[in-house]
Amino acid sequence: MNATMRAVVQDVYGTTAALRVEEVPVPSIGPGDLLVRVEAAGIDAGTWHLTTGRPYLMRLMGFGMRGPSQRVRGAAFAGVVEAVGAEVTDLRPGDAVFGSAAGALAERVRAARAEVVPIPAGLGFAEAAAVPISAVTALQALAAAQVDAGDRVLVLGAAGGVGHFAVQLAVARGAEVTGVCSGPKTALVRELGAADAIDYTTTDPLGLGRVWDAIIDTAGNRPLRALRASLAPAGALVLVGGEEGGSILGGMERVAAAGLRNATSRQRLIGLMARERQEDLIELARLYREGAFRPVVDTAYPLERTAEAIDHVGAGRARGKVVVVP
Repeated sequence: MNATMRAVVQDVYGTTAALRVEEVPVPSIGPGDLLVRVEAAGIDAGTWHLTTGRPYLMRLMGFGMRGPSQRVRGAAFAGVVEAVGAEVTDLRPGDAVFGSAAGALAERVRAARAEVVPIPAGLGFAEAAAVPISAVTALQALAAAQVDAGDRVLVLGAAGGVGHFAVQLAVARGAEVTGVCSGPKTALVRELGAADAIDYTTTDPLGLGRVWDAIIDTAGNRPLRALRASLAPAGALVLVGGEEGGSILGGMERVAAAGLRNATSRQRLIGLMARERQEDLIELARLYREGAFRPVVDTAYPLERTAEAIDHVGAGRARGKVVVVP
């Protein structure tokens, strides 16, 4: 009899009510793969989008037209290696690793060797599962903006999954960071190293007359014109989030508009399409060992409450990251 495992599966797009926990076969591995026992899986905005099938543009990008092409949800994870393929020589069963692979919201996940790195000492499984995707996105956003020591950086959505990493990593580069979030989260943003934290429910950060060398927009709900007006003449705007763009494009129209304006502007306007890269995970492991950042885990949900975890992230209530523990 083939071994089975519990996993969060989905056959049709919809609300999180479309998710269910089901017994499915344990994935088999190829010569360059690992089988990892999942100790924690990260939830991010992408998990919500893949559940709802919105924006519809993502369906055209290969995620499935009528329903998800990958039944088992999840991507970011941390866990313990249970088996290795014949070509994997530098990891062995018992090693703790983190990374991303399709189907991470399960008791086991198959991952290519190039998709994982060892967990650095002192980083727990729940915290490690928060790093792939969100911290990688933050790292790539700061690199795209070329943030350096002394730069004035504005992070919109500073207490969220990507934003709380962007604040810390920018501070580690020597930048002076202003974080924007809702009032109850401002204390966390300051605790993470921001020189200033602005409550957007009472103050419009773009209406203060201040200018920043770089703006990292993870919130995705402000007009491009307003963002550019608060950006230095040779500054960089990185668009990470696009939550207010409607069901068809999901904010990609802002990215397209930024690309068109780039040709005639000294300002650099960047629509970031983050990609999971092993070298970024290696760099983040190094930065963690140096004390440059710490993952903040808002809540850890059991596998059976994955729908609640995704709804929590989708509603924008989380401080830092949400994880699921099988």
